[in-house]
Amino acid sequence: MMLIFPVSSSGLISLFLFFIFVCSTRIYGASSQLELAITPPRGWNSYDSYSWIINEAEFLSNAEIVSKRLLQHGYEYVVVDYLWYRRIANGSYTDAYGFDSLDEWGRVVPDPERWPSSRGGKGFREIARRVHALGLKFGIHAMRGISLQAVDQNLPILDVSTGQVYTEGNCLRSAKDVGLKERICAWMPHGFMSVNTETGAGRAFLLSLYRQYADWGVDFVKLDCVFGEDFDGAEIQTVSEILNQLDRPIVLSLSPGKFANPGMANNIKRLVNMYRITADDWDLWNHVEGHFDVARDFAASQLVGIDGLRGKSWPDLDMLPLGYLSDPGANYGPSRQCRLTIDEQRTQMTLWSMAKSPLMFGGDMRQIDESTISIITNPILLEINSFSKNNMEMSASKSSGMRLWVAAGKGGVIYFAIFNLSPTMSSISMKIEDLAKALHMGASIGRSCNATEAWTGTIIPPLGESLSVKVNGHGSAAFVIACSQLIEFG
Repeated sequence: MMLIFPVSSSGLISLFLFFIFVCSTRIYGASSQLELAITPPRGWNSYDSYSWIINEAEFLSNAEIVSKRLLQHGYEYVVVDYLWYRRIANGSYTDAYGFDSLDEWGRVVPDPERWPSSRGGKGFREIARRVHALGLKFGIHAMRGISLQAVDQNLPILDVSTGQVYTEGNCLRSAKDVGLKERICAWMPHGFMSVNTETGAGRAFLLSLYRQYADWGVDFVKLDCVFGEDFDGAEIQTVSEILNQLDRPIVLSLSPGKFANPGMANNIKRLVNMYRITADDWDLWNHVEGHFDVARDFAASQLVGIDGLRGKSWPDLDMLPLGYLSDPGANYGPSRQCRLTIDEQRTQMTLWSMAKSPLMFGGDMRQIDESTISIITNPILLEINSFSKNNMEMSASKSSGMRLWVAAGKGGVIYFAIFNLSPTMSSISMKIEDLAKALHMGASIGRSCNATEAWTGTIIPPLGESLSVKVNGHGSAAFVIACSQLIEFG
């Protein structure tokens, strides 16, 4: 059978699969208080649409729309990305010095001009309360170690057990005792440096910092400049130990500089809940294309969904830069539409789902369109993202520009995705039996298999021995294949 899928068309999605997903999400959501990140976390992050300049009103308005439009699809976290403590003023930018708000203990606190409810030492408590009232969970971005401003001002270190200055060796300890100027963040050299976790004072600073986050009501921390080429294993270990001891469960997410590999991940995989494995992903085709090899390598290394911090651990392909966006490091908010074509956007969503990456949408919720909503809430792709197993890339001729992924579902279901990385339409034919063999789940008998395509909603009647498909350039097709009889391999 030869099928041509114009993957830019919307089509109908299986209502039955949608209800399975929603019900399953609610079941898993009920247990999330006991175990973190049982499935790849989903949510919204401010960076792609607001860079670093988002304010309280903008954040809360986005959170309200997430609650109304995306929460029912499992998008439960809303995350303020970096520099929420930096004043917007002449000379202020992503690596500016002297514009950050600090408390008396050298900890960054929200800029009161941008976050007026934080005044009076309240921090993010009111924001977290309002987010929780929407049924959502609240997240923030954090940088490695301690602020250069705090070190230069030599602010004291808090002992959370006494509420006084931390004492070590009969000396009162301060920021200069813990800051490691030789370990400054490479991409923000005027901003932050590592702390010396071999000292009690260094550990005390991090304990006071993350205890404050918990007191504010934070549910998710994206810790930056500690992974990839900026690797700081000691700080990751210390932060993980602190979070493991807190009463409040907090998801720990790591962000690298430009790259990560499975060898690096082996050092931290059980200390966190998710960790970025690529540089920042933006709405460019070469960025999407660049994720295929790394997704393949992490899947092959058996690093997807293993035990992590108080729950599970997931390699993270970065945010979904779809909808209305800003630009990297900009001093302005959402100003343009996503540059990816619809085919390319669907390809990105399909790969992220087949690789079981966390799904963090980055577009401005106030200007989201129905096309973008339909992509990030596709019920079949969300089902794959949450509940598939044994996800892997299958071998295909690279000269064809095709990449193939397969995964197993419940009840013998096979998930099969085809990606056409070439700019022109291409075709491929795949034997159903080969898909089953790759998953070690059985061989199909006769013509007992049916398939549903995720993006068009097309239901294919009983298949023959193979599935033949034409896919648009830079496009994808994703199938749910159900076979009535299987022969188990010995």
